[in-house]
Amino acid sequence: MIILATNEPFIFALFEYSFLRYALITGIIMGFITPLIGSFVVIRRLSFIADTLSHFSLAGLSIGLFLINIIGMTFISDPLYLAMIFSVIGALFIEILRGYYQNYKEISMPIVMSLGTALSALFISLSGGFNSSIYNYLFGSILTVGNDYLLLMSVTGIVLILLIVVFYKEMVIISFDEQYAKLLGIKIGRFQFVSTLILGVVVSLSIATVGVLLVSSLMIIPVAAAMKVGKSFKNTVGIAIFFSEISVIGGLWLSYELDIASGATIVLINILILVLVGLFKKFFISKRLKKTQSEITI
Repeated sequence: MIILATNEPFIFALFEYSFLRYALITGIIMGFITPLIGSFVVIRRLSFIADTLSHFSLAGLSIGLFLINIIGMTFISDPLYLAMIFSVIGALFIEILRGYYQNYKEISMPIVMSLGTALSALFISLSGGFNSSIYNYLFGSILTVGNDYLLLMSVTGIVLILLIVVFYKEMVIISFDEQYAKLLGIKIGRFQFVSTLILGVVVSLSIATVGVLLVSSLMIIPVAAAMKVGKSFKNTVGIAIFFSEISVIGGLWLSYELDIASGATIVLINILILVLVGLFKKFFISKRLKKTQSEITI
């Protein structure tokens, strides 16, 4: 929530409060890269992976807080770094299990999520139960991000964009048809390893903005909405990014004006866009069918 002793409009508050500027810039970057990588995740039918990795990241956060608060390892400045490591480990673990269960690849995600949830519960209890730190990570707070986080997010975004620009064709082929990619001689394992690393980092960084429980919505829902109106894969990705940016900027503005949770507001706008797109699509198709029927009748 945003608590400010001022009634000035959001646009003017941006110039006065640095944390609002950090939040907006971070949100714009997140709004771009999460649906970008989410588009490939959806095509690979791994929509549940964001939830899985966020829960596995929570294990890293819980262990980090336990080491800092209980053991006294204060050199661990931010448990979010440990969450990033766990997210990457979880992503690699999923890839290993997907290779092991060739005919039942989806079983890998419940296994990894169960492990992450169990570790989280264990170390949260060892740390004395739920506290404000754990709560913040569960629901996120984009308003608390600082310069270091923004820098890390920017570097991650640049690396992701460069990889997609350079290897776009290979990534699309692998996402749509792995067997065809093998026939073309594409090194599937290498591409999956790199994309898994990036995915793990993006998911763990998203925790700070929308939290463990909402991270998948930032990555999947804009893509789901864009799929209803997109004419091609590139077109769908572009529309997904557009929807995502609307939800981020609109969510921050509403959370400022109404003094409500920013992460939840961003997600709810995403859901609203999905519903509106679905209704528009249904109305548009129904109208076209009626027009076609009337032309045939004439």
